Amino acid sequence: MFGENRVKEIQKVCNELNISNPLIVTDPGILKTNIIEKIQSSLTNKAVIYSDVQSNPNGKNVSEGVIQFNLNNNDGVIAVGGGSGMDVGKGIAFMAKQKRPLWDFEDIDDWWTRANSDVIFPIIAIPTTAGTGSETGRASVFTNEATKEKKIIFHPKMLPSIVILDPLLTIDLSPRLTAATGMDALAHNLEAFCAPGYHPMADGMAIEGMKLIKNSLIKAFKNGKDVNARMDLLSAASMGSTAFQKGLGAIHSLSHPVNGKFNVHHGLSNAIFMPYVLTFNKSSIENKIISICDYLDLSKNFESFLNWILELRSNLNIPHKLSDVMDCNNVDLDELSSMAFEDPSTAGNPKKLSQNDLKEMYLKSISGELF
Repeated sequence: MFGENRVKEIQKVCNELNISNPLIVTDPGILKTNIIEKIQSSLTNKAVIYSDVQSNPNGKNVSEGVIQFNLNNNDGVIAVGGGSGMDVGKGIAFMAKQKRPLWDFEDIDDWWTRANSDVIFPIIAIPTTAGTGSETGRASVFTNEATKEKKIIFHPKMLPSIVILDPLLTIDLSPRLTAATGMDALAHNLEAFCAPGYHPMADGMAIEGMKLIKNSLIKAFKNGKDVNARMDLLSAASMGSTAFQKGLGAIHSLSHPVNGKFNVHHGLSNAIFMPYVLTFNKSSIENKIISICDYLDLSKNFESFLNWILELRSNLNIPHKLSDVMDCNNVDLDELSSMAFEDPSTAGNPKKLSQNDLKEMYLKSISGELF
């Protein structure tokens, strides 16, 4: 459901899904806005709220939410917020009645078949940022507290049943978060397009997603009240997460360890790593990138695309180096590159990766030197 004020139809949506007692899952930041109040005022009965959701959420956020869900006898989830709120909401609806621990459902082989599909509750997703696109995804990402590793938990029924994309819920997003989440959406579309394999539908969505971001991210960054720009970005975010069923790549491989161990914002780290990965992958993606330059109103060469990325980041006040956002002096790059190599996104990179390649990209991102 897409358009201004569509959030007012939330009770109708609950009725369609036979949800009579929803749990609203969100984060503390959203609670400080009037967004939850808008949702509550449109529900017949006031819903219980679980808001102990952190940036880069962990397994504890899910397990605590499950306890509240079951104590309240909830029968569905309304997940509100950015990627963290939506991921945790999806995780709670998925895990509420499962008998095995969360980590038994990591996105490895057919581990999702371990779940009891009959006891997964319906999910309504209401994104308040235009970045992760978790609202159209069948997975959530959580940090394992014991290992500090980000793990992808997957099940087909984690896909929200209904999504409400209301641009008015995103107009108060700060310029800083508008930039970081917008670059996250760009990373999803870009890596999906560059991933190897035949999937013209995913490619088409990814190209259009990049076009929408090119047209509207700077506009929304400069004027958060630009509803048309906000609409474009919401569309691009959902398109990116739909497209990346085709695959992701080294941007995400490098980001996930940094997010899990150092709590760097995921969209920000994706933005920082983007040009280093692009230049590393150049020999494998140059022709594909050139093929879309006309549609993106760029000169038909790889350098013009790369320069657009660099200029975009600069205009959004995004740092060029990882060392600008975290202390890299005592970072164990061997550990980070090992974690990145084991990340599921690594397999989708268009150029085959070794652990040493990933370490080299970390080094480049610290020094600021492109390949």
